[in-house]
Amino acid sequence: MSGPSYSGDGGAPYRVLGCCIHHQSHALPVRSPFNHRSFDSLNRTAAELDLVVPTPYAPPVGPHSEYARVPETERWGTYVAHYPRFVYWVPKRYFYHRSGDSLQRRVTPYVEDTFETPHDIVHVSDIYLDGYGMLNYCRRHDIPLVVNSHAVDLHNYDSFTEGAKRRLRETVEYASRILVVSDELAGVARRFADEAKVVTVPIGEDPTKFPTDQRERIRDELGIDPDTKVVLSVGAYSKEKGIKELVSAVEGLDHEDVLLVTVGHEGDLRWWLLDRLGSLPQASRSFWQLDPVALRRWHIAADVLVHPSWREGRPTVIYEAMAAKTPVLASNVGGIPEMVVDGETGVLVPPHDPEQLSRVLDELLSDPERLRAMGAAGHQRLLDQEWTWQHHAQRLNEIHRTVMDEW
Repeated sequence: MSGPSYSGDGGAPYRVLGCCIHHQSHALPVRSPFNHRSFDSLNRTAAELDLVVPTPYAPPVGPHSEYARVPETERWGTYVAHYPRFVYWVPKRYFYHRSGDSLQRRVTPYVEDTFETPHDIVHVSDIYLDGYGMLNYCRRHDIPLVVNSHAVDLHNYDSFTEGAKRRLRETVEYASRILVVSDELAGVARRFADEAKVVTVPIGEDPTKFPTDQRERIRDELGIDPDTKVVLSVGAYSKEKGIKELVSAVEGLDHEDVLLVTVGHEGDLRWWLLDRLGSLPQASRSFWQLDPVALRRWHIAADVLVHPSWREGRPTVIYEAMAAKTPVLASNVGGIPEMVVDGETGVLVPPHDPEQLSRVLDELLSDPERLRAMGAAGHQRLLDQEWTWQHHAQRLNEIHRTVMDEW
């Protein structure tokens, strides 16, 4: 199915400069796809987007050497991404503040040399490094700044260097709005910003891209027996995403006709996971950097999405499950309880508890009618709450125009 073609928001066109370190490229094809979808949906409205994706200089060999393959520019959907380089200092726990300074020094002249200036507004994907990196540009051209947070910078604030903390606070002080993906995260943001600045703007998913009426055909094409229960997990292969709890829970199931499907694109437990999957009594399949279209097919084929994360904002993967009419079994952390209605669209359990996770999963797999009912309820909740990319873009338009009028 083709994606949506949004019209303008009814107002005059305006120019937006976007900045987003965590964005895809052909070298990193599945990196934080929600950021691309947010910018692409915004650019389908009256906003006219220029986007920079500051990219670290690559080491010659070893971890992160793939950054050498990031191009200078590349088209993504409706816009062209630009990838100026900066120095990312390591180890991060000592030098994170210097990375922000490098980004700021290098990206500001790149923007001024590459794009017609000034823009009407700057919109960034994270407070730090993105927002801090654009402060000089905003100040020099007297442009308002809107910063977003998907949880990482705010939740990890206490682990930052003192210099990075100061730079994050400086960014928040200048910014006209702090956009967050959940009400839980809004509470965290108010540690640093006036309440009037903080706005919850959920992301979402496009349900038209999920052909749920073709579930049986998709399962057949994927080689899944009609009686097999598919347990899907999508996220980084890391301890914080609860990957060890997931494996332990599946291992403890009474059900044998289960297929565990894991999808990840980063995380240091990848090889640990593959080793453990080989010893499970249940069948399993594991994917690395799976194409988004292929991932949508697995969402539709799944009987349940399991997401036992330790900490979250509002995970994109849950919006995807809702679009696919797949029920959710997840930890009751962060913004997840704002998405999943416990007992109605899924089930919430405490984090760090593989035994309870296994018990609940066993109960759900024994009741396919309940699973189908919760999946349908989750899909309807997605529609009722307007958790779609089109509505997300409309909210951004409204906020941008308000900020520009105030400025």
